[in-house]
Amino acid sequence: MSERIRKLNRSKKITAIGLMLAAVLLVAFLSLFVGSSHMSFGDAFSALLKNGSPAHNRIIWNIRLPRIIAAVIAGSGLSMAGLIMQTNLNNPMASPSTLGVSNAAVFGANLSIIAFAGGFLSTGNNLTAYTSGINPYATSLMAFIFSTGSIMLILGLCRVRSFAPGVVVLAGIAVGSVWTAATTILQFYATDVGLSAAVIWNFGDLGRATYKTDLIMLLVVLTGFIVFMVCGWQFNALLSGDAVAKSLGINVSRLRFMSMLLASVITAVCVSFLGIIGFVGIICPHITKKILGNDHRLVVPVSALTGSLLLLLADTLSRSLGNGSALPVGAITSLLGAPFFIMIIFGRKGAFK
Repeated sequence: MSERIRKLNRSKKITAIGLMLAAVLLVAFLSLFVGSSHMSFGDAFSALLKNGSPAHNRIIWNIRLPRIIAAVIAGSGLSMAGLIMQTNLNNPMASPSTLGVSNAAVFGANLSIIAFAGGFLSTGNNLTAYTSGINPYATSLMAFIFSTGSIMLILGLCRVRSFAPGVVVLAGIAVGSVWTAATTILQFYATDVGLSAAVIWNFGDLGRATYKTDLIMLLVVLTGFIVFMVCGWQFNALLSGDAVAKSLGINVSRLRFMSMLLASVITAVCVSFLGIIGFVGIICPHITKKILGNDHRLVVPVSALTGSLLLLLADTLSRSLGNGSALPVGAITSLLGAPFFIMIIFGRKGAFK
């Protein structure tokens, strides 16, 4: 009887994964036909087949498709990173940015834009020179360098305490506050052009995505997915406490270091290319665990799909609401995520105990 129930539950979970995958593919396809250019469905479909006008072909293949791919990859990466952080720290409020990744990335990007004019000292603060000479990867590279440096600093400090969850969270808050203060000081001395460019970078914007950035994010997120799936049973054991995990022969400190480092690197790459995209890494793991439970061998892939779906919907909405331009997708995810998160917190008594 128990074997029959187990097979039935497995069938339901596989069905849930299939439905989520189908939903992601459907929304990704439909979002190709949504945008501020007011292109008709027929024109968009012709452009998708490369039979449209040159302008329509460019819009579909060079603008919409790269950002849709970025939404799928970044959404899955941020959601998985949030799930792993919550598991390692045994904290439902943990997010991909717990180790101060976003704060450090913002400082690095601001330093590149304000102090180095996006990578070219010669452009200075002349707006025309800035837009014509900017290196599109210089700011992202600087953001990634500082975010990874912050990760290594925090993990190095926490190693002294064997990665106690409370110490990791407090260290992340402290170091993140330092980066925020440094960013504020940097912006205080910035010119109008430098400050506006830095503030715009902070907005989560999938419009920056290209096929090259998508490929880089895909390699990092795919590596994380494989590692998290292989370590799924170890994460399941960790949910029962450090003592239980150690009794099963798991090196808890090494598992926490490796998984949090990889989750933070995934976050750093996504943030460096796309800016700050909040709440995806908090909301999606909770939705997934509520539906499927805590088995990471199932929760990891479904959480990734849930993140992709949420970011796709947010990006589609941002392109629908923008009057001639797309709204920052980071603002949309926060507007959608904050009320939903409050509903989760207060919807069931003791949900976060």
